[in-house]
Amino acid sequence: MTPFPKAAKRTVVGLVVVAAALTVFGTAPTAAAGRGRAAAPAVRTGSAEALSEPAPPINRLRALFGSENRTMPTQRRVVAVTFNAAWDVEGVDTTLDVLRRYHVPATFFLTGDFADRHPAAARAIAAAGYGIGNHSYSHPHFETLRPGERAAEVLRADHAIRTATGTTPLPFFRFPYGDTTPQEIGEVNALGFADIEWTTDTKGYRGPRGGMSVRKVVQRALDALRPGEIIQMHVGSDGQSTVLDADALPQVVEAIRAHGYDIVDLRGILDPTQNTAAHGPLANATYNLAACSVTAPRR
Repeated sequence: MTPFPKAAKRTVVGLVVVAAALTVFGTAPTAAAGRGRAAAPAVRTGSAEALSEPAPPINRLRALFGSENRTMPTQRRVVAVTFNAAWDVEGVDTTLDVLRRYHVPATFFLTGDFADRHPAAARAIAAAGYGIGNHSYSHPHFETLRPGERAAEVLRADHAIRTATGTTPLPFFRFPYGDTTPQEIGEVNALGFADIEWTTDTKGYRGPRGGMSVRKVVQRALDALRPGEIIQMHVGSDGQSTVLDADALPQVVEAIRAHGYDIVDLRGILDPTQNTAAHGPLANATYNLAACSVTAPRR
């Protein structure tokens, strides 16, 4: 009998593990996913490749696969503002109010644990029309988990976010701590998500105890200013008395615009019609994710 190659054994084991995780959480990849995602391309560090405007959303999503995407694929003077939500809700109301008053689009990356513990806040974010991404369920260090456990983190979070918000999340995943490996990105791609990281983290979550201030938050956003910058901020206080990112947000917005940059919707990566500097009624329910998702999780 011809011996089974070790590499093939590893591939089969990996597929079985992911399939088991999908079964546990009641989701399954479509036929297209099986064809297009079994083997993710080698990871490219940096920004995604430039995407042609006429490309349909599904191709624009696939073009992000295999990449640690830390900038938007554009040469325009535009910036995307994003927020992670994993701890408490102390800065949610202030953040939403500032975004509304300044007409700023934004994308929020929620952990499933946050969605389960704070469903009202998750619903408020979605109801305001902002994009919702996946930030894992419990915010673990992914390198300490087995492939099946990593898949479970992603899919459990997806289920929790859908339940809490009543909307379809974006096919965007942001790794906890921003730590990625080619293997882990490939696993996430196989589940139907593009890895969307950040160009700079304002570090406001560290708070005054961590040596941060409003001025430093604003400066960190400006230090990385470039076409396609993706700014990462946080809506929680992590037990501190103030949420610096929420407090600094008006100055961050004003400073970015004063430097001749517009703030655009990160959803424009998939659909150019969403890539607008003016926030409007862009609720996920009106965003045609069915057209751009390679895997459509079913329950």
